[in-house]
Amino acid sequence: MTSEQYPNVTRLTRDTLALVLAGGRGSRLYELTQWRAKPAVFFGGKFRIIDFPLSNCVNSGIRHISVLTQYKAHSLIRHLVRGWSPFQSELGEFVEVMPASQRTSDRWYTGTADAIYQNLDIIKSLKPKYVLVLSGDHVYKMDYGMMLAYHVEKQASMTVACVDVPREDAREFGVMTVDDEFRVRRFDEKPADPEPMPGSEDRALVSMGNYVFDTEFLYQLLDKDAVDPLSGHDFGRDIIPSIIGKEAVFAYGFRDPLTGNQPYWRDVGTLDAFYEANMGLLDFTPELNLYDQVWPILTYQRQLPSAKFIFQDPGREGKAVDSIVSGGCIISGALVRHSLLFSRVRVHSYSEVTDSVIFPEVNIGRNCRIHRAIIDRGCELPEGTVIGEDLAADLKNFRVTPQGVVLVTPDMLGQKAHGE
Repeated sequence: MTSEQYPNVTRLTRDTLALVLAGGRGSRLYELTQWRAKPAVFFGGKFRIIDFPLSNCVNSGIRHISVLTQYKAHSLIRHLVRGWSPFQSELGEFVEVMPASQRTSDRWYTGTADAIYQNLDIIKSLKPKYVLVLSGDHVYKMDYGMMLAYHVEKQASMTVACVDVPREDAREFGVMTVDDEFRVRRFDEKPADPEPMPGSEDRALVSMGNYVFDTEFLYQLLDKDAVDPLSGHDFGRDIIPSIIGKEAVFAYGFRDPLTGNQPYWRDVGTLDAFYEANMGLLDFTPELNLYDQVWPILTYQRQLPSAKFIFQDPGREGKAVDSIVSGGCIISGALVRHSLLFSRVRVHSYSEVTDSVIFPEVNIGRNCRIHRAIIDRGCELPEGTVIGEDLAADLKNFRVTPQGVVLVTPDMLGQKAHGE
């Protein structure tokens, strides 16, 4: 499916309001979300996770965007204000924040559907024809215009974006059972034995957490759900199962329109998944191309000097190989190998960083050895610190994942958190 097949895609995107659900805690990321919401977690050297759905909206031609926040949203809101506010309001373009504010009751958002219900008065004032509901915590590139065109073509009341994954992996997701026309016949949340998708016995269709609704239909659903005392007010657990077999609910298979291949999509909801997704960016030809000028990922750009590498003495050479090093970093007589450094990281002489993800403003002292680690923002690693070589010792002070990745935060070092 390409834009040439749907010449009116631009009109569809202009008539669409995108609601990005960004209030999630991301508890499986543990201390990485102690001071920030999951969508605000750093990713890829200079971005935050929220930048991916927002960039997809802009690149798709959707310029009416609201971000719904709740859990520890300060750094997320600050990022949105700094990086995503300069839209042309005189043309009706906006990226605005809808914080949990108890607009309709004395409770905070109790589920994804309730988050939207509590803002219905604002949404109705914008008069969109379609509402695009997006998860704010996945990493991928997607043209939402193609999904909107599919929704209209199918005359659907609701369309669910899906990816196909190996059946054994589908146990961690909401699984869609569809017929040959991709009409949804059943929805199972994290089933023990996922139903295979049509035409494949070893793959299953799972929800991406992205939905398109005809606006009036969405209003009716939310009004009905809001007064249901048995509902958890969640799209996946409550809304979708309640309308299957009664309404036209279709699955949209997320595929590359030119090759038909499964595009990159990651739910970086665990520390190991987060680590592997960042490490994948260091491949010679990464699955996720952050250097793509056709579909750029946008973010807040800090005014920083270029990365700097100093000293070339025997045993004291400042260099980085197979790595991503962001602006403001100084590699001073140290070696960085197969690692990803965010902005303003300082690595001092005789230290070595390998296979690691280093968040902004980390200071690594002299003679340190850091291996297979995630170092949170603002950590000050004392001279001689060794991480990732003795996991039993690391367990006494830090968090070690099932795959042996060590998470280090300022709190674990007895240091003050950075103000996330």
